[in-house]
Amino acid sequence: MQYRRLGSSGLQLSAVSLGAWATFGGKLGRSGAREMIAVAWDHGVNFFDNAENYAHGEAERVMGDVIADLRLPRDGWCVSSKVFFGTHDDPRPTQKGLSRKHVVDACHAALKRLRVEYLDLYFCHRPDPHTPITETVSAMDSLIRQGKVLYWGTSKWSADDIREAHRVAQAHNLQAPTMEQPQYNLLERHRVEVDYAPLYAEFGMGTTIFSPLASGLLTGKYNDGIPADSRLAQDGYTWLQRGLHDDRIAALRRYAALAQDIGVAPSTLALAWCLRNPNVSSVILGASKVSQLLQNLSALEVSQQLDDATWAQVEASLA
Repeated sequence: MQYRRLGSSGLQLSAVSLGAWATFGGKLGRSGAREMIAVAWDHGVNFFDNAENYAHGEAERVMGDVIADLRLPRDGWCVSSKVFFGTHDDPRPTQKGLSRKHVVDACHAALKRLRVEYLDLYFCHRPDPHTPITETVSAMDSLIRQGKVLYWGTSKWSADDIREAHRVAQAHNLQAPTMEQPQYNLLERHRVEVDYAPLYAEFGMGTTIFSPLASGLLTGKYNDGIPADSRLAQDGYTWLQRGLHDDRIAALRRYAALAQDIGVAPSTLALAWCLRNPNVSSVILGASKVSQLLQNLSALEVSQQLDDATWAQVEASLA
């Protein structure tokens, strides 16, 4: 395993991490999640990503129960939660967003579900146009001073909003955000590579990227249709199908063919590409089978084996 600093902080996260979105509390019950976390831990993974709204909170309960059952040493691993969407299908105003009330309530609920005394990472899952950034920054600072959160960050915030959060923190002597959790993959590059480009040096911002396989599009399994047991066919995820237009499918087939020529699985190649970016602190994996997880972990080796010319071909195949 490789370990990378979370931006300019002193926290070192495994270069690949395990996330709970769309798996824990749904496809994976406690036994499946236990096996997944045990294998990840045995391979050096030390960061487990979660959120209040994943499976309406059940993903955090499952993860908390499993880690407690495995008796992993608390000083050896990191866990995250995210706040914004709430856990209810139709939340009331105080059960969602980034108001001080919901940020604090959601933190306490996550601590209980995950069975921990503090969150290593706590993310604002989306920007909240209804709450002043000053209020959110202040709420996060309070939780850090209370020892309930160690590092706070954002997810899918604009560069301008992140810069404003830092301005507020500096002006009021508050803890500024340490990291951002954006989508980043061969199909979605602009925000990480362009919008955030000045922020890495300016603020020492780290990133824990999600959807490195573009919700499965880069695995090749959707090149000839949507399998009935796939994520895109599940209730609540059909919105992902809009990424499957004719030009995209043609590009994905070119990419899969190139991966075959290189001798690497398309998913492994896509993850290895993400790992090449020095501004990526950790790549969050989302696997529902141990075999998938093991294959994805091999991306660490692939990222170091291929030359620049090959990576240029990979990018060109999806242009």
